[in-house]
Amino acid sequence: MMSSIEPKISSLCSSGHLNSDVLCQALSTLRGIVETCYGPFGRLKLIHNAVGGYVLTTSQSSALLGNLSVSHPVIKLLIASVLNHISRFSDSGLFTAILCCNLAENAKRLSIPSSHIVKIHKHLLNICIDYLTSEECSCRIQIDFSNSKTLISLVRAVINKPTCMLTTKEADYISSLVLKAFFYTIPSVIGDNVSLGKMLIVPIEGQSVTDSCVLSGILIEIFASHSTTIDITKLTFGCIKIAVFNVSMSGDVVDSGNGNWEVASGFCPEDESLTQLLKVGKQLVCDQVHLVVCQKVIHPILKQYLQEQQVMVEDRLGVALMEPLIQLTGGQSISSYYHPISPSCYGNVKNLCVVKCGSKQFLHLVPNENKSVCSLLLCNRSEAGVNELKLVCQSAKCVMRLALKEPLALLGGGCTESHLATYVGHKSHCVTDDKLAELGCSRTEYRIVADGFCRSLERTASSLEHDGGENFIDTMYGHRWSVQPNMPLHTDWPEVFSRCACGLYTAQQNLNWTVLGKRTAIVSLEMPLEKPSEYFPDQLVLDSYTVKLNALQVAVETANLIVELQYVIQDQN
Repeated sequence: MMSSIEPKISSLCSSGHLNSDVLCQALSTLRGIVETCYGPFGRLKLIHNAVGGYVLTTSQSSALLGNLSVSHPVIKLLIASVLNHISRFSDSGLFTAILCCNLAENAKRLSIPSSHIVKIHKHLLNICIDYLTSEECSCRIQIDFSNSKTLISLVRAVINKPTCMLTTKEADYISSLVLKAFFYTIPSVIGDNVSLGKMLIVPIEGQSVTDSCVLSGILIEIFASHSTTIDITKLTFGCIKIAVFNVSMSGDVVDSGNGNWEVASGFCPEDESLTQLLKVGKQLVCDQVHLVVCQKVIHPILKQYLQEQQVMVEDRLGVALMEPLIQLTGGQSISSYYHPISPSCYGNVKNLCVVKCGSKQFLHLVPNENKSVCSLLLCNRSEAGVNELKLVCQSAKCVMRLALKEPLALLGGGCTESHLATYVGHKSHCVTDDKLAELGCSRTEYRIVADGFCRSLERTASSLEHDGGENFIDTMYGHRWSVQPNMPLHTDWPEVFSRCACGLYTAQQNLNWTVLGKRTAIVSLEMPLEKPSEYFPDQLVLDSYTVKLNALQVAVETANLIVELQYVIQDQN
């Protein structure tokens, strides 16, 4: 047998994957995939493997990047970095990937030492961060939680994804529902140890988007339901007692680890376990429990006994519902049925009712006062649409939580990127000799890298245009303006442009425009750039400040890591 054991092969250390042309081609391919998905008018992608199986339709960064099969080690690194950002912040994954590809691809084409490029990139990133975190920032606005317009604008930018296939009215409706559900999770009584409640998303396929709604409390899906055979109207309104179990009640023998069971002759562990379950059932009936819910499986005999005693039973709820159930009912999760249940473990709700939506029906647990738990019943016409809508609503929930912690937003539609490119371009022309000496580079190298940095920001902003239109930038605010294809560009500019991409400014007689990306005109832009007014239109496009700030840092830092790579070590075993 020993002869069949093969010695380990040494790991392969190579730089072939990091060849500029090979790497730039790989980066360009990935950029082409994510760029075409970017923004509310992005194109969809169909993802499937070569042997068939499930076909995924999406334009969402988490679904797209999480299901791409890649072999290039650098692209794997880039995708892992973006997915890590998404796991923490839920949004701006495509922005991160596009900007990172643009920066890395541009840097790999330069004949400048990689150490110089990385130092200059870090310096330019610091300029961006310092500006975005300063009070003088012209693309940052304060979120007023007493004004629903800015909040809905923030949510709508996350919701409005192409795979969701929403009309403008539907996008506004879902945005208002997400905002309403989020407000449900904010406790009405503020104490020392305050925490946000839970917003549960319940997807329903095959229904109109306008059938979506927000319900206070929790919805538990019921099948062919034994629960509906019990007359809920006979329950005591306002004091419905609930027991929540997070342990399996199937009657199986408890796992004893690596040891062995020693049982007397004629003793059956399964029968003993069932006897104990029935004792628990009798106590539940005796304690006048109205509803028993279990994370796992309940033995059919125990279930039948409880139903005969007019106790409703719902099992197989899963771990995701446990914490919201405890928060809603005010009880404690019961982890064992081998000991008597303490009365303090029981929770209660105000009311129970059955809710029907399409082909599904749910048991609705209506909470008592001051319980910050709600359910967002989310409907869409197709499976792909409802799955995508669920993803974006989860992202919107995360964005709203971050906004509550740091009530700021950045202007969307590519206006922040073009504005930032203008600011950085202006700063790069004012760099001091002392700063160049600190960076250890020449003024020419600095300007070349800074120009590439600004072009990467502008190209990322331009990626939002998918219909052959032209992108412009104004010289007063530094915002992105989009012109529809085949539109005659006559001398009356205000008639060509309607609003900037973020919706904040309208075309005015005193505005001048230049093509976005025309770097020769950057020095002619007016500095300092004007700050936005206090008036915000209804259709403003906003991005999460916290999310975008982190996405910018991740994009630049990942690009720097790619630029600095010298070798790839691969295990051959």
